[in-house]
Amino acid sequence: MFTGIVEEVGRVVRVEPRGSGSRLRIEAGRVAEGLREGDSVAVQGVCLTAVEIGSAGFSADVSRETLERSTLGEARAGTAVNLERALAASGRLGGHIVQGHVDGTGVIRTLEERGGGDWWLEVEAPQELVRYLVYKGSIAVDGISLTVARVEGPVFAVAVIPHTWANTTLREARPGGRVNLETDILAKYVESLLEKLEWKREKLTVERLREMGY
Repeated sequence: MFTGIVEEVGRVVRVEPRGSGSRLRIEAGRVAEGLREGDSVAVQGVCLTAVEIGSAGFSADVSRETLERSTLGEARAGTAVNLERALAASGRLGGHIVQGHVDGTGVIRTLEERGGGDWWLEVEAPQELVRYLVYKGSIAVDGISLTVARVEGPVFAVAVIPHTWANTTLREARPGGRVNLETDILAKYVESLLEKLEWKREKLTVERLREMGY
């Protein structure tokens, strides 16, 4: 589990094709400290398993599905990536619960400075994710925990503070670019529970009982 609080911006050093997937070699300093083989690392919001760890970084294998579902399929040598190690049991949940399971990608529609180092980011989300967009709710954009400031149809907006701008890959983002999106897991659980409750209520209606022969 992650929190969406980016620890470091790393760089992809090499992309090696491996079967239907690939292996990324990522340059990192802080995140590589204390990292052990098999540990989980969020790379641009995608949960990957660290292997071949050294003082200058680590490698991680990416499956074909992940390459197709996330922007990691576009990664090349030199690509900047947000990095976060998995949350320790004694750590602080500074952002929100982020699993590193990307739901899909969105397209940046607007990215503009609002003064004082603050930025306004608008992203168009895939239609299947729109139902999870909630005003003042949480969303992970490229692994960054952000608060939804506005929702208009499939387009949502977030305010980006100077610290986040300076310490994540958002500073390299441009309108038209794609970003990884992970919606709040709590919203998905609520949706699933409501669907099950609705199904149970349907079973207990008079009409349903008549259909069953009672």
